Amino acid sequence: MKYHIEKNTVQETLVIPLYGRKLCTEQFPNLFRDEKAVELIDRLDYDFSELEKNSKSFAHRFGALEVAMRENDLMCEVKDYLKEHPKAAVVNLGCGLDQTAENCDNGECRIYNLDLPNVMDVRNALLPEKDRVKNVACDLNDTSWFEKIDASNGVVFIAAGVFYYFKTEDIKKLFSSMAKHFEGGRLVFDSANKRAVKVMLKTWVKEAGITSIEDYFSVSDVKKDLAPWFDKAKVTSKGYMLGYNDLKDKSVPKLFRLLSKIGDGFMKMQIVKIEF
Repeated sequence: MKYHIEKNTVQETLVIPLYGRKLCTEQFPNLFRDEKAVELIDRLDYDFSELEKNSKSFAHRFGALEVAMRENDLMCEVKDYLKEHPKAAVVNLGCGLDQTAENCDNGECRIYNLDLPNVMDVRNALLPEKDRVKNVACDLNDTSWFEKIDASNGVVFIAAGVFYYFKTEDIKKLFSSMAKHFEGGRLVFDSANKRAVKVMLKTWVKEAGITSIEDYFSVSDVKKDLAPWFDKAKVTSKGYMLGYNDLKDKSVPKLFRLLSKIGDGFMKMQIVKIEF
């Protein structure tokens, strides 16, 4: 039986990134493959007709490439951490139906997927817990979830497309608390400057009745914007689109590579790494 997703609900927000990963797998298989996303699409009772209609458009194809690069970047950082801490906890913050953590499984690490309760209802139905994989329903701003993570052998956190929807003051409070509680851990996430965040959140801000996004989290310069938040943590970044892959694969149009340069440069699309 298929899992029904209602239109105009929080649960519907899971569908677009999931479909994006399916699109990546079909259009850029040399760069990214997520067979589980393809499988999950078939298990959802949802009208995909509009997404399918737009799937060949320029914007949606480039959006699929963005998803592919972000997932690959985060996986690269997780696997790098696991080389030195093979039994570490891998924690996917705001996971939705994403399986980045599972795709990095080395057979020894512990995996935690965190999201809001109504989102986790869907995940538990489609991607239930199993050995070494836990699904945790929580609000990330309520740091009581810290106690549910076994970080005794190290911990690496990832967040994909999550922190744009948080206010800067809340992110600062969260990151500061994580640095104190998870010393020796790593946090990796995608970010962009205020110009890019305004574009990304335009529709969401309107629907939420928010008149300004000036207080929402954005990063232009990690050294100036984030490093002062910490006493000991090391903060670095790489380009989101070209920092980990030169995108010279034949499946990637040259114009997409040019747009990727603009995104990494003008929009400051980047993968931020914080070593606590």
